[in-house]
Amino acid sequence: MTVEILLGDEAVALGALHAGLSGAYAYPGTPATEIHEYIQRTGPQFGLGASPWSTNEKVAYEEALGCSHTSKRALVCMKHVGLNVAADPFMNSAVTGVDGGLVIAVADDPGMHSSQDEQDSRYFAQFAQIPCFEPSTQQQAYDMTRAAYDLSERLRVPVMIRLVTRMAHSRAAVKVGAPRPQNPLAVSRARDTWTLLPTNARAGYRKLMEKQAEMLADSEASRFNRLSLEGDRRLGVIASGVAVNYVLENVETPLPLLELRQYPLPEGLIRTFVAGVDRVLVVEEGYPFIERQLRGVLGNEKIRGKLDGALPITGELLPSIVRAALGLPPRGGEPVRASIPLPARPPALCQGCSHIDAFNALNAALDTIEDKGAVYGDIGCYTLGFYPPYDGIDACVCMGASVSMAKGAADAGAHPVVAVIGDSTFAHSGITPLLSAAQCNSPMTVVILDNSTTAMTGGQHSMATGGRLEEICAGVGVAREHIRVITPLRKHHDENVKVFQDEIAYRGLSVVIPRRECIHTARR
Repeated sequence: MTVEILLGDEAVALGALHAGLSGAYAYPGTPATEIHEYIQRTGPQFGLGASPWSTNEKVAYEEALGCSHTSKRALVCMKHVGLNVAADPFMNSAVTGVDGGLVIAVADDPGMHSSQDEQDSRYFAQFAQIPCFEPSTQQQAYDMTRAAYDLSERLRVPVMIRLVTRMAHSRAAVKVGAPRPQNPLAVSRARDTWTLLPTNARAGYRKLMEKQAEMLADSEASRFNRLSLEGDRRLGVIASGVAVNYVLENVETPLPLLELRQYPLPEGLIRTFVAGVDRVLVVEEGYPFIERQLRGVLGNEKIRGKLDGALPITGELLPSIVRAALGLPPRGGEPVRASIPLPARPPALCQGCSHIDAFNALNAALDTIEDKGAVYGDIGCYTLGFYPPYDGIDACVCMGASVSMAKGAADAGAHPVVAVIGDSTFAHSGITPLLSAAQCNSPMTVVILDNSTTAMTGGQHSMATGGRLEEICAGVGVAREHIRVITPLRKHHDENVKVFQDEIAYRGLSVVIPRRECIHTARR
């Protein structure tokens, strides 16, 4: 047994490789990106091929499911909002079941450091009625991933590993074991199981329901769920995942503690614990998932947590927040204060970024129009065009929504209507709505900012960049004369403004592609 210093993300990746991984699939998204990047760097040592990024999370999940269909073990990774994109195959895979072990690693982002919401993926695991692991330490992230593959193949269902930002992006020493060989190739012949026609799906769903008791029993007996009634029983704490650390960091003497890291919730352990203490404080990172189930419909005055204000219901937990909820006095020491007031420093586009010149030209073109209409943004570095000095985005909801929302606004009669989307996001989920807009020749302009990479998550490979972009746009039906490529540089400002003016004035679908490589990938 050796020791490695690993991020939580990397611990999951190495656990999967040591479990005999044959296929890894992902779309980059903070805080999950480093899982796949570690596999890309390290996988060849374990006989894994090149592990390219997938087009989007739905595609990644389906690729992993196909790998499982051949009895090989697969890993699919994404952030919490990416699971929304993958929800269709994810939910249905619980009904088909799996042949080779299938683990889905999802990294949630409490506090929304780089996300649109605080979505808690434990609800998705419960929704699909599959097991879920939630590690408290990097060691557990490694151990749980290995255990998840064994559980997946024993129950023949996908298994989720749920991480949060602090677990994904912090490092610790991890003791690692010997790697297991990959499964032999054996394509499934269970056609009835894998083909979700209604007659087959009904049978598959019954089988899934029959597995619930075994999932619960496994959770009740899990070494990752720990119960202790030692200490003063006037207050007991139920904590899950990374929140266990915040509790242990604050207590100097033993207190009754139930540590939950494997789901479905172990009802027997919980009943034993709750019966043994006077009051219960539930500490969990994310939604009040455990607390809400403990309270039930009628509520329980014995239970405290996020629903009664003992802990905040939004944002990340902190040790100091947990300390106050435990009724402990603040730790000593004066808070650090700046000697002079510091101005706010909102995130900004990098100096020399091609998006700066693109926004300047687009804004200049819109400034010549009395009614500026609306500019719909998307997920990427260019979302920072919302901030001054650009003030260039009126809405941004989710991946690909810029094109769809622009079409909806154009359908309603708004003009001018502009969608701003990056090359990688366009490949992820912008092509389909562009096909819809082309079918209707909607009066709107789509700006595809081509910086040749997935810049926001660290410069991963982009699926649709360069000349491929023009061919895709023409292929879905955009008139070639209204597919315009410009170079976003200050020296071309006037001619770029003219291109934007011409295409915005056109009462049909047009595409403008500002193309210049991200300065950071160019430097590398």
